[in-house]
Amino acid sequence: MTSNSVRSGCLAAILVSLGLMTGCASSEPTLDSKANAASATAEACTQWLGTLDEAIDRAGVREAGPTRIAGFPYLRVDRFLASFAPAVTDRPSLFADWIAGLRDLDHTARTVELRNLGDAGMQSLGVRDATEAAQRTDTCAGLLQRHDLATPEQRRQLADHAQVPDDYHTVNRVLGLYPLTSIPFAHGIESWHQEAAAQFIQASTVTPASATSGDPLAHRFEPAGRPASARDIAALFARTPPDALGIPHFTASDRALLLQTFAPVFDIGTTGPDDRFGPLVWRGGPAPEVDSQRPAAYQRLALTRYHDRVLVQLVYTVWFPQRPRDKWLDMLSGQLDGVVFRVTLDAQGRPLIYDSIHPCGCYHMFFPTALAALKPAPDGEAEWAFVPATAPTLTPPQRITIRTESRTHYVIGIGSSDGRQGTPYRLIEDQDLRTLPTPDGGTRSVFGPDGLVPGTERGERLVFWPMGISSAGAMREWGHHATAFTSERHFDDPDLFERRFSIPSML
Repeated sequence: MTSNSVRSGCLAAILVSLGLMTGCASSEPTLDSKANAASATAEACTQWLGTLDEAIDRAGVREAGPTRIAGFPYLRVDRFLASFAPAVTDRPSLFADWIAGLRDLDHTARTVELRNLGDAGMQSLGVRDATEAAQRTDTCAGLLQRHDLATPEQRRQLADHAQVPDDYHTVNRVLGLYPLTSIPFAHGIESWHQEAAAQFIQASTVTPASATSGDPLAHRFEPAGRPASARDIAALFARTPPDALGIPHFTASDRALLLQTFAPVFDIGTTGPDDRFGPLVWRGGPAPEVDSQRPAAYQRLALTRYHDRVLVQLVYTVWFPQRPRDKWLDMLSGQLDGVVFRVTLDAQGRPLIYDSIHPCGCYHMFFPTALAALKPAPDGEAEWAFVPATAPTLTPPQRITIRTESRTHYVIGIGSSDGRQGTPYRLIEDQDLRTLPTPDGGTRSVFGPDGLVPGTERGERLVFWPMGISSAGAMREWGHHATAFTSERHFDDPDLFERRFSIPSML
């Protein structure tokens, strides 16, 4: 079937389903004719989505963030929404809000895919532009949802399929004799924990103003806008009632205020251009590059769970040009590097726990406030939760300060801002990374269909493959951050904090 015939068939079927074709208007349709029209509509829409997916995959512009759900091409799921699947099928209000979330994930992903598909892709689909393709996709999504999820059995089938695969490859672990090879890796991780903890102790005794040549002077960067007060933040949460799942849906202005208020101050150890962060740009190379002349951090609002409560998370990412080579054979060096810093809030907007990784998923550190306490690690769990330091208990407009080491960009300190002014940096939506302008006038995602940033491979992948993580050390997309080598843990696990921390105010 050609793309034009798919287009015509889909539109005709939609018209039939709406009772707008002349044959439908001439007489009262029977139950059989209604059923046939609905079936024809569903078939045509399924063909359209299949043709669209083929074009997206052929062009290599598949969005890898949320996971597609087999049998439901108009829905996608992330780990947070997947955690609700067992409880929603028999509760209509929960199911309605859950489905809305799945639809929203797919809509956002398809918007990216359609834009990156470009004009040539639109022509191959027989549509004028991405707007027309998006409208047709949204119409078909609504029709298929009503067709596919009319019965409890159909809803249970969806819930069974709404799962996110982990980012660990069992075959690699089997071939790599994981039970044996993980032992030296565990010792190496323990050594890093000890070294990192010592760095935090040392950094706490050396302020940026009194740094020596052996500890490079930190260049301070602060958010360009003004934070709200603690009272304003509490009022913001109070006026945003959650939906049936417990998810607060902030207005655009409230969301922006939250992200602005909790954006950190960065004290960046600086000895050269590789310590200057900024937005990513495409300049024709295999990997995106950093425009370090315009300091900027990417922001994202995420969600997690603590028992039956939904918690808001604010995520900030800074990108550096590279991790430079320290020696001839440096398996950790490579293009692009960065720091991902996350703030998890309670229901009143108070910080509970901070944590950080690099965009490779490596170097996961937790910094609980006095409101949270680390639970004991299970026996044999080497990577339970590394806490090199606790975080101060701050209230807005106070800001948290993160200190990084030059060249490696390791986080080596956390504290409260001392009032010294720094260079302002902008906040950019993390979603913008999926549709960056290209030199030829199109757009392209920073992330490939596998969720990895092309051109950022590290030599360590040749050694770490038995741990089961694909291309260990490469930069990767949200939802693909495996953060442990000797166990299984993801940065976006919905029970990450529930399992590891006790929060008395929420029990």
